[in-house]
Amino acid sequence: MNLFAEEYRRKLRTPDEAVRVVKSGDWIDYMAHICFPVLLDRALARRRDELTDVKIRGSLLFGPIEAVECDPKREHFIYNSWHCTSYERSLCDRGLCNYIPMIFRNVVPYYQHFLTVNVAMMCVTPMDRHGYFNLSSGTGVAKGILDKADIVILEVNEKLPWVYGGTDECIHISEVDYIVEGDHTSLPHFPQADPTPEEIAIADHILPLIPSGATLQLGIGGMPTMLGKRLAQSDLTDLGMHTELCSDAYLDLYRAGKLTNKKKNLQPGKGITGMIIGSDELYDWPDRNPGLAVFPLEYVNAAETIAKNDNMISINNCIAVDLYGQVSAESAGIRHISGTGGQLDFVTGAAMSKGGKAFICATSSYRDKKGELHSRILPHFAGDIITDPRSQAYYVVTEYGLVNLVGRSTWERAELLISIAHPDFRDRLIRAAEKQNIWIASNKR
Repeated sequence: MNLFAEEYRRKLRTPDEAVRVVKSGDWIDYMAHICFPVLLDRALARRRDELTDVKIRGSLLFGPIEAVECDPKREHFIYNSWHCTSYERSLCDRGLCNYIPMIFRNVVPYYQHFLTVNVAMMCVTPMDRHGYFNLSSGTGVAKGILDKADIVILEVNEKLPWVYGGTDECIHISEVDYIVEGDHTSLPHFPQADPTPEEIAIADHILPLIPSGATLQLGIGGMPTMLGKRLAQSDLTDLGMHTELCSDAYLDLYRAGKLTNKKKNLQPGKGITGMIIGSDELYDWPDRNPGLAVFPLEYVNAAETIAKNDNMISINNCIAVDLYGQVSAESAGIRHISGTGGQLDFVTGAAMSKGGKAFICATSSYRDKKGELHSRILPHFAGDIITDPRSQAYYVVTEYGLVNLVGRSTWERAELLISIAHPDFRDRLIRAAEKQNIWIASNKR
């Protein structure tokens, strides 16, 4: 330990000293979500007037990002996100963030084969006696990015959970260039809203199709999180976790005695995830917990990995579905909302699983800021980003019902989707389907 302690002291810098390595034109990586390097970002922002054209990548950052906020004209720092939180979406609306199209299982391979990283920065746990820092919730993508970086700067955050993993959950001090320390506030929380009656109805349509012993992927957002809470109150037993994101829904299932992971084919007895975002109680749960493991997302989200679990159940949100069965989960028109994430990964993997099912959920309608009602089932998309192609659409669920689009022709899809649309929009959707030649006279009205 004395050897590692000496090396630690030799590499220790203040945040301002550490960011002196950044040069104009560099590509910088801030990593993701709760591993965002707050102190280093603040120090980099203080160098604004010395730098130009510094490109920064991040993902699911809750903000504020000082290097972005200090440069509203983007003359010094250009921020890009792999997946947007509501904060990053607000940056997109202000022209201060650009989305990087991807699917999560490919992020690290993108770095390995195509991308430049001049400086990588992230928060990690304190070093252990063997000289290792744990990458915590950042394990899903971090090691592959750190390995590609010319310079690695670690920011120690004692509030991060130390997680076990299958591989790449730690980095040794010998692989690190600089270390910074400092005070940190509490870790960011994933916001949770009370479920709406529509969301409860959607959950109740899905619950009968989930068997005991199923392995669950619950996507980002209120609907999958709320469904986890409903599952915790159900009669189901021996559920498993294989997911890109571990949220409080899984903690609810664990506390209710429902999440045992005993019936999983892959890694039985262990809940598998690629990241952890939620409440303080959630962050306490995986800390040195051998019942949970965080793996790189190129493993967690690979369809062939997902499919190894029988009865794999994937549940994700979307923004809209068109009558052809195309799914948009990342934009409203051309306005960017979130990102592809791992939705397509899990839709594909669950469909490949023996007994697996992939559900795409949406309330049938929403009201805009003026109070006007809009349908989430559309005749066809016009500029919206397609997350799931129609060829990979399976179960679609609204509060009005659940339909399965597998093997259905275009007119059958139109009929099924209109049957679960908000009643106020069904007639106009039928008229649109007629114009699009995907409605036949024998269809139900």
